[in-house]
Amino acid sequence: MPQPDGAPASGPVDRPGLEAAPQARTRRSFLATAGLYFKLTKPRVIELLLVTTVPPMFLAANGIPSVALVFAVLLGGAAAAGGANTINCWIERDRDQVMHRTRHRPLPSGELAPVRALWFGVVLEVIAFAFLWTTANLLAASLAVGATLFYVFVYTIWLKPRSPQNIVIGGAAGAVPVLVGWAAVTGSLAGPAWVLFAVIFLWTPPHFWALSVRYRDDYAAAGIPMLPVVKGIKVASRHIVVYSVLVVAATLLLVPIASMGVVYTVAAIVLGGLFIAQAIVLARDLTPERALKLFTFSNVYLALLFTAIAVDVVVRNA
Repeated sequence: MPQPDGAPASGPVDRPGLEAAPQARTRRSFLATAGLYFKLTKPRVIELLLVTTVPPMFLAANGIPSVALVFAVLLGGAAAAGGANTINCWIERDRDQVMHRTRHRPLPSGELAPVRALWFGVVLEVIAFAFLWTTANLLAASLAVGATLFYVFVYTIWLKPRSPQNIVIGGAAGAVPVLVGWAAVTGSLAGPAWVLFAVIFLWTPPHFWALSVRYRDDYAAAGIPMLPVVKGIKVASRHIVVYSVLVVAATLLLVPIASMGVVYTVAAIVLGGLFIAQAIVLARDLTPERALKLFTFSNVYLALLFTAIAVDVVVRNA
């Protein structure tokens, strides 16, 4: 059901003698509107995607990649991810209106017209594809936009409202940025890139299941069959432990396949141990607060793990 157009942003109260008030009102209105479009892109999600894009470029280059290429991939990747998230917001605006966590987003709150949001997302995707093709290569550009198509049609439209395995399969979209980074450097894909893809793919379910444990009531109210809603929190916590073990196994598989050094190996073991421990603690303490701690730590875990990849490459080639 389409949402009504948002009302114009209100400006300051008019007072006699303030001739500049109309201009100030227009300027603030533009900035406020730009801020709403920016929120549609889910910048916090983009940050994590970009963190997983750059280290594979170091690994693919076996050293420090071109700064210009890194900047181009970051910019193009941000546009592609932002477009995907915007289209996701457009599709889910009705469900977002039901959930306490999301009801204040620009579309369910009525601050932006849905059709404008859709066009904004589509334009971002076109820009991302053209920019990555021009500055990197066709493979990188195709992977980035292909991830958007998978995220929108396979995950958001098909899986998310129908299956408790939604995030398991849909997590493939979030794993594609590692392939984009690798392809941008080499123009092809290789074994280490696919191992990193597997790491993100396996990391995504425990990451989002922890969030859905915290907001289980929200997902239930919106009719979204997340695993904690359909199978219960106890079952979900067991799945989280299993997947956390699989994630760590995948991170260690990178050591022989990519000839990783001591820096990465130690980081993978230590961080992996902490990740598994956090998952086990949640299984014993099934509270929303503990679930949120695991969700937060999973972000830190992934960022530090991928940072270790880049550092390891630089140290080995120093």
